[in-house]
Amino acid sequence: MNERMTASHIVIVHGLRDAVAALAEAAATGTPVTLLSAPGAALYAGCGWWNAVVSEARAVHPEVPCTNILDCADGTGAALAALRIGLSRLVLWPEATGRDAVIAIAESLGGFVLAAAPLPGSQGAP
Repeated sequence: MNERMTASHIVIVHGLRDAVAALAEAAATGTPVTLLSAPGAALYAGCGWWNAVVSEARAVHPEVPCTNILDCADGTGAALAALRIGLSRLVLWPEATGRDAVIAIAESLGGFVLAAAPLPGSQGAP
């Protein structure tokens, strides 16, 4: 885990509106934020969608310290696709096939893989 995520407020994001609102609140309060995709979002929305949502929201509030985490549930293929496009902070369930390889790649990119999503509204991650 990085220091920025540990000290940030975690918000579940279902779309661009949620991401922009979370960053606006963080800007108003001066609090870093972690944007967490909805559970399993990589499986039904895709890693490209998540990358676009985060990029567009960050363009609106570039000054806000922000970390983002894509929830891949048990989708190793989705996690690998996310890593391919530069998303390196993921949730991938412990029973996912090939999880160790995903962890190794994410860590080589400076990221991490969580076994479960951190609790929204909390500070930091499990």
